[in-house]
Amino acid sequence: MGKKRSWHPPTLGNFGTLFERFAMSSAIALHRLATPLLGGNRRRWCRYIFQGACGWALAATAGCVEHGGGGRVPDLVWGRRGLADGRLLKPRAIAISPGDELYIVDMTGRIQVFDTDGNFLRGWRTPEIKQGKPTGLAWSNDGDHLLVADTHYFRVLVYQPDGTLVEQKTIGGTHGDAPGEFHFVTDVTQDHRGHFFVGQYGQIDQIQEFAPDGQFLRRWGNQGSNPGDFSRPQSLIVDAHGWLWVADACNHRIQVFDPSQDPPVLVSLWGAPGAAAGQLQYPYGIEWDHDGTLLVIEYGNHRVQRFDREGRHLEMWGGPGTEPGQFRSPWALGLDSQRRLHVLDSMNHRVQRYAL
Repeated sequence: MGKKRSWHPPTLGNFGTLFERFAMSSAIALHRLATPLLGGNRRRWCRYIFQGACGWALAATAGCVEHGGGGRVPDLVWGRRGLADGRLLKPRAIAISPGDELYIVDMTGRIQVFDTDGNFLRGWRTPEIKQGKPTGLAWSNDGDHLLVADTHYFRVLVYQPDGTLVEQKTIGGTHGDAPGEFHFVTDVTQDHRGHFFVGQYGQIDQIQEFAPDGQFLRRWGNQGSNPGDFSRPQSLIVDAHGWLWVADACNHRIQVFDPSQDPPVLVSLWGAPGAAAGQLQYPYGIEWDHDGTLLVIEYGNHRVQRFDREGRHLEMWGGPGTEPGQFRSPWALGLDSQRRLHVLDSMNHRVQRYAL
C-alpha cells in the first residue's frame, strides 16, 4: 500500500538567497490575503511562491492580475492515484456517516472508508463491476445503512456500515421501463417517512419513489428540458420540509419537488447554462450547509457555488487546475458534523477539505 499523500496549507520558510527573498517579498501581500496561519511543506511552498511571484509580476506589467482559483483555501488535500487500499481512481460519490466516516466509491467499484483526515479505515467492492460502477451514495434516514446507486446494474444496494450487504433490502435489479425497473441509476435518498427516491437516466430520465419496505409507489418525469423533465438527475437530497431537490445535471439547473402531493408538485426551478457566477455547467453534486444554504459542485465549471433556497448566488470558489483549491471534473461533495466540506476532485484523484 502506498503512503497517503496530503497537503496542508504551507508556511513561509527561511530563504537564504537574495533572489528567494525578492520572490518572497513579491508574493507576501497575496500570501497574507489568501493563506493566513498556514502550515506545511517548505519545498512545495517555495515552488508556489516563485510561481505566484513570477505570474504576479508578469501580469502586473500587462496591467492585470489573473487568479487561477478564487475564494476559499482548502485546509487539507489528500489522495493518490492507484488501486491499493487508500488510493483513489476517479472518485465520484461520497456519503459521510453520522460518526463522520467518509464512504467513497471510485471507478474501480470499491467503496472505501476514511476518517475526516483521509486515513484509510476499511473497504470492500460491490458485487459486480463488469458493466459499470456506482455513481451515488447516501445514508438511510436512520443512519444505520449505506445506500448505493449501483448504476449499471439497475438497482439500489443496501449495506451495513462494516460492508455487509443486506440483500433482502435491494431495490430494483431489472433493466426495463416497468414500474420498479430501472435504466441507469444515478442516486438515491430517503425522506423522514422512510420513502426512497431514486434517480435514473437513459431512455427514460425520471424519479421513482418506493415505500420503506422497498415497494414501488410512483414515478414522475421524462427525458427533456421542460419544467419537470430531466436530463440526468445526478444528485438527490431532501430538505427539512420533505421537499426533494434534484441536480438536473445535463439541463444545468436545480429542480425542487414537494412529494407530499400526488402527483409531486414542482415548487422551484432555477439555473441556466454558463460560466458566470450563478450559472451552472453540469451540476453533479448538491449538499446542504448547516446554515441552510445549498452547496453545488459543477463538473463542467470545476468549482463550488453556494446558493440560497431561492437560487440566488452567494459564493463561488475553485476553477480548473491541479493546484490546491483548483479542481478537475469534480463529481461530489459531503459535509461533516464539524462543518467541513469534502470535495471529490475526481480527475485529480483526490479529496479537498474546506472549513466552512
